[in-house]
Amino acid sequence: MLAGCSAGDSVSSAVPATAFKPGSTRGDDPYFPAHGNGGYDVRDYRLKLAFNPATGRLDGTATITATATQDLSRLSLDLTGLTVSSITIDGQPAPSTTSGGKVTMTLPTGIRHGRSFTASLRYSGRPAATHEGGWRTSKDFSYVLSAPTSAASWFPANDKPSDKASFAVEVTVPKGLTVISNGSLRGRADQHGRTTWRWHEPTPMAPHLAYVAIGKYRLATTTHRGKPVITAVPPSMPAKVLARTGEIADWFEGLFGAYPFDSYGGVVVDDPQFSTTAATQTRPLYGAQTLTGEPSNTTAVVARAVASQWFGASVTPQRWPDIWLSEGFATYAQWLWTEHDGGDSVESVVQQRYSTYPWQVLRATDPGAGHLLSSGPYDRGAMTLHALRRLIGDEVFFQLLRSWAAEHAHGTATTAQFVRAAEKASGQRLNDFFDVWLSGAYRPTY
Repeated sequence: MLAGCSAGDSVSSAVPATAFKPGSTRGDDPYFPAHGNGGYDVRDYRLKLAFNPATGRLDGTATITATATQDLSRLSLDLTGLTVSSITIDGQPAPSTTSGGKVTMTLPTGIRHGRSFTASLRYSGRPAATHEGGWRTSKDFSYVLSAPTSAASWFPANDKPSDKASFAVEVTVPKGLTVISNGSLRGRADQHGRTTWRWHEPTPMAPHLAYVAIGKYRLATTTHRGKPVITAVPPSMPAKVLARTGEIADWFEGLFGAYPFDSYGGVVVDDPQFSTTAATQTRPLYGAQTLTGEPSNTTAVVARAVASQWFGASVTPQRWPDIWLSEGFATYAQWLWTEHDGGDSVESVVQQRYSTYPWQVLRATDPGAGHLLSSGPYDRGAMTLHALRRLIGDEVFFQLLRSWAAEHAHGTATTAQFVRAAEKASGQRLNDFFDVWLSGAYRPTY
């Protein structure tokens, strides 16, 4: 666990809290302003959880290390459907209220701007599924999808894409069950008929990328280019469905630059209601039904999720209206892999979608909260990239993708930044091009 700074280091004992101001209880995203909070920046989440599949009960302790971005008298976190039993700030009890999906903590003395502090919350309840994701339970498995705003359904979070942090997740379950989470497996221990699994992702990621999958998995751990490869497949699926993960990542490295994380791998969820397009994970999460059929189709699904490690997990859209920066890029990478692997050419895929796409209806950028997972950010975003490639040429285009992935690695980005990067790389003015292809109401010339 990360120890909190001393009270003298992070809490001002000389200045009463009335001289400080409450952090905002609203985020900075136009689609989901009720999610996210202001006044601080999270650096690290440490989640210690115990889950009982028989009852669906989750007991948790969240230790959150953050830095104040203003003089704080009060701060809030997102948490829905779960009950908080105790809270401390730097080891001191903090009075709190829970309402409207927010846990609000009042500080007896203020936290100065720029100071680090640690909040620890104990909570429990039965986490539930949400419209977008949340905690899902099928016959033999439990798993959680946190995108776009369901992280708070299972842990207290500053639930907005722009606040990225490292994660350590420890989950205790009945013996015989496997727990998969983000990053690398740091250990497991059996005691009194239960097993505790410990996972750690040290590089910053957005809360909506955090996940847990629990079930009777076949867990395989190997290495690839000196990094661990961790795959988890249910008994209903052949283990080989994830066998080409390292090969795919190597090929993408040639296009996008160095693989941005310290481990490879994936987990397959056997739930017919799950769609792999619903989330982009630091450890790719696949739905079983998406990994059936022809081997080439299966590999394409894996390729799309591997590509999302560069575009989505590492380079994360700063706001949800710019989701095409992850989903459009990952979709285009999937088309590139399919062509490389002997499938349809990218040109033929684009031609087919171009001729049938509802240009008047679905935008790629700013598609609306109800269309985040539509073909707008996905297919139209990918078609925009191919049109850009044709306009500026392969050499400039792929150098642009490499520099984009490197310059924004483990950070956030906006569409405006990508437009400027494309203009700089190509020496062309591209505002009109992107306006037409990303959000124009009529079919662009191709």
